[in-house]
Amino acid sequence: MATGATVGAWALVLSLWGAAAGSRNLTAQIGKPLVLNCKGAPKKPPQQLEWKLNTGRTEAWKVLSPQGGPWDSVARVLPNGSLLLPAIGIQDEGTFRCRAMSQNGKETKSSYQVRVYQIPGKPEIVDPASKLTAGVPNKVGTCVSEGGYPAGTLSWHLDGKPLIPDGKGVSVKEETRRHPETGLFTLRSELMVTPALGGAPHPTFSCSFSPGLPRRRALHTAPIQLSVWASCPFPAPEPVPLEEVQLVVKPESGAVALGGTVTLTCEAPTQPPPQIHWIKDGTPLPLPPSAVLLLSEVGPQDEGTYSCVATHRSHGSQESQAVSISIIETVEEGSTAGSVGGPGLGTLALALGILGGLGIVALLIGIIMWRRWRHQGEKRKAPENQDEEEEERAELNQSEEPEAAESNAGGP
Repeated sequence: MATGATVGAWALVLSLWGAAAGSRNLTAQIGKPLVLNCKGAPKKPPQQLEWKLNTGRTEAWKVLSPQGGPWDSVARVLPNGSLLLPAIGIQDEGTFRCRAMSQNGKETKSSYQVRVYQIPGKPEIVDPASKLTAGVPNKVGTCVSEGGYPAGTLSWHLDGKPLIPDGKGVSVKEETRRHPETGLFTLRSELMVTPALGGAPHPTFSCSFSPGLPRRRALHTAPIQLSVWASCPFPAPEPVPLEEVQLVVKPESGAVALGGTVTLTCEAPTQPPPQIHWIKDGTPLPLPPSAVLLLSEVGPQDEGTYSCVATHRSHGSQESQAVSISIIETVEEGSTAGSVGGPGLGTLALALGILGGLGIVALLIGIIMWRRWRHQGEKRKAPENQDEEEEERAELNQSEEPEAAESNAGGP
């Protein structure tokens, strides 16, 4: 909290000094280019102007002019007289002044007070408590913000309202570290609370990061809701666990078309009914207790893993099995119109496949029948050929007998 007061005072001093000196206060994001205009400078050479820089990189005023070369990769004067810083860093914070002489001899001065910033990642609450005990100090958790500049501040909220440390029922332990190479800050804030007896049974805590520069939006953590247990002078018996908590999703697969509706129902069979809270991708959803979670007009932001937590005062808490919600890729109507009828294409392919199979079967049957017919034909021809051969053999014998008689008659 003291860090925030220091930053605010420093910003006030800068604004008052800038107003008194006639300079303009500028903020630039670290790593981004920055261009400073030199008022009154001629748009084209020859130009009579000079820039003077007093930053974290210089021990004294650094002078740059169009006639001189660039200052390494830090800054250079553009043809129109403006000063370009290609990638501004923390060491470039400081004062930039330009003095230009117009062609008619009129002198114009420009002055800038430049500060840089870096927005950190979204803060988060690490090591959160599982429950709180009334009447005794409890650690709620530690809020962490990393990679910011300037340092900024962390603050806690209870049920959406600022939680002010009073050193009694609420205390905060803060720690600020700066990276030795990048110069960026890491903030840690540990919250301790003492819930009052008979107070709210389910308080909700959250943490937010406020940048150290004006007109910058705060960043908030996901809220956590805790149950407050009454303190007991004797060891409290272990809570009886709830029966298994069931998470029912419709449609059952958890896959839905873009713009569709998904219904998640958390079933915890106990009386009186427990309080149901919802978790997405490991982070509690900032929703009022409800046994039904309705996701209508589902979009990419709704995809993820969901589970529910049932909390009963006398049975403790139990989390359900997680289910995944995903979006089904659907074929657009225009794409099916250019094809062979969309779903009809599958029916046509099936019919062609059946006809092709029947054709193959008919071909095989035909081949088998032809081979049987040919075999039977060869059997029938075999006796006929045998008779013909016997007749030819008898004719040859008859012709040979007269020839033999004639030869015998003509002999000696």
